Amino acid sequence: MILLDIDYVTIKEKPVIRLFGREQGSEDDKIIIALDKSFKPYIYVIPSDLDLCREQLQSLGLDNIEEIKRKDLGRDLNVFKVTLKHPQDVPRLRDDIWGLSEVKEIREHDIPFYRRYLIDKGIFPMSEIKIKGDLIKSSSSVFSSSKNTQLMEIKNPPKHVESDFPELKILSFDIEVRNPDGMPNAEKDEIIMIGIAGNMGLDKVISTKGEDHQFVEKAANEKEILEKFVDTIKNYQPDLLVGYNSDNFDFPYIKDRAKLLGVKMDLGVDGSNLKFLRRGFANSASIKGIIHVDLYLVMRRYMHLDRYTLERVYLELFGEQKLDLPGDKLWKYWDAEGESLEKLFYYAREDVIATYEIGEKILPLNLELSRIVGQPLFDLSRMTTGQQVEWFLIRKAHEFGEIAPNKPSHTQYSIRRGKSVEGGYVKEPEKGLHENIVQFDFRSLYPSIIISKNVSPDTLTDGEDLKVYLAPESGYKFLKEPRGFIPSVIGQVLKERSRLKYKMRDSDDLLEKKMLNVQQDALKRLANTMYGVYGYSRFRWYCLECAEAITAWGRDYIKKTMEEAKMFGFHSIYADTDGFYATYNPEYQN
Repeated sequence: MILLDIDYVTIKEKPVIRLFGREQGSEDDKIIIALDKSFKPYIYVIPSDLDLCREQLQSLGLDNIEEIKRKDLGRDLNVFKVTLKHPQDVPRLRDDIWGLSEVKEIREHDIPFYRRYLIDKGIFPMSEIKIKGDLIKSSSSVFSSSKNTQLMEIKNPPKHVESDFPELKILSFDIEVRNPDGMPNAEKDEIIMIGIAGNMGLDKVISTKGEDHQFVEKAANEKEILEKFVDTIKNYQPDLLVGYNSDNFDFPYIKDRAKLLGVKMDLGVDGSNLKFLRRGFANSASIKGIIHVDLYLVMRRYMHLDRYTLERVYLELFGEQKLDLPGDKLWKYWDAEGESLEKLFYYAREDVIATYEIGEKILPLNLELSRIVGQPLFDLSRMTTGQQVEWFLIRKAHEFGEIAPNKPSHTQYSIRRGKSVEGGYVKEPEKGLHENIVQFDFRSLYPSIIISKNVSPDTLTDGEDLKVYLAPESGYKFLKEPRGFIPSVIGQVLKERSRLKYKMRDSDDLLEKKMLNVQQDALKRLANTMYGVYGYSRFRWYCLECAEAITAWGRDYIKKTMEEAKMFGFHSIYADTDGFYATYNPEYQN
């Protein structure tokens, strides 16, 4: 099945992982909820003295203690893997364990249980997995009976299956509200339209007016508008439900109006209601088994615009103006009837179609990042690029046998915040009109420096007689051997990106080329972000020396290249970080 979503529930006081997916290769396109009762939470404990530490852990009632070997920034360690009974035991016991005199540190105590499962089992959301188990009858503690949904209990560990890009069922939605007093107020302002569009033949606006329009589905009142919206989601069972500012506006408004009108929002494939989960500094609307993506958040991360309205983003992506109406005047179009009402219906329809088209264009990159980073698309679409890199590295650390560093304490964060790194070299543009311009550009400059100079927290050294790479300006030293953790990871990323680009070059299939381009672009973004997070105050692998050394080498390379270019008749007129522009004149040649 395609793994779409994951969470855990508690059954008889025990944690049970739930994998949500759509069965592959079957005619009826079943939704699967697979249960795994075998997985348990754990943390790593770094002891001062192994025997004394074990005794102290046992005094807390902990008996599932395993001594294992791990690496901590390249150093070999004997640590305890302490397995607990329930994820809620981790925060409950964490401070008690940390307070033991023979405990130096505890690690990986803040990795959510479902993410730990994905990492340990080596499975990736938005990819195919193979599961074996027993089909079981529905249980109210797991899910209510739902159309075309099958429950099973996993008997063997799930296996990752190499697979192409999944074909997903996608719906977009958008609401319109009658708001005569300005900002819509869910306590008194009714929803007058809900638009729905997607790749399953849906293109409609649900409303109490507009029965003459082919794309309008008539409802008797606002309550029926909401009921028809819920029924549409249940009947079509999309894999992805996309909105625009839907975390902050559409879904909270729908939930509030549904509560007032007595409409059940049981949209989840397990029969559960729409919920709001804390992600970062905001609440995110969650539907179990259906991935809700707020494209507004995605566009703010990937595009730099003066404003991020739906109209502005659509214009930037497609070069076309979509119909726009003033938000504070929509109620006048609704009340006016006639031509004004006609315009409002087309505006609502264009909004939801534009949302779908933006999703169709931008989501493949996020789907691929979800497959690479190995975290659910719901979470990944709400992460900063730095967070995406961190979760990618946490997964890689597990593969490399490394223990992930802890997040910084409040004190550490406060100290880090006051420090900054000098950036890349910039030469101000020479004024005037220039001809015969040539562009010089370093390919993956910072990632290449990290790899070639082995720049990593675990290779940073003060040693005098060792074989090292010496950074310009700062004089920081990095061991030539062994290969550092992060250079190793970036090396894998760039190698895979190079393979995809060669494959894309040799392919004659336009669809394959498009998918390969998405994959290599996702890897490029990941690799380019890894430099920046070295200096990010909340990063687990934070290392200011690494960040300073990388930019110093970058400045050194570009300055030397500009000087070298002079010998061949190139005069630099502008430079910025990883490239420069020059005019060519044989007379300049030395």
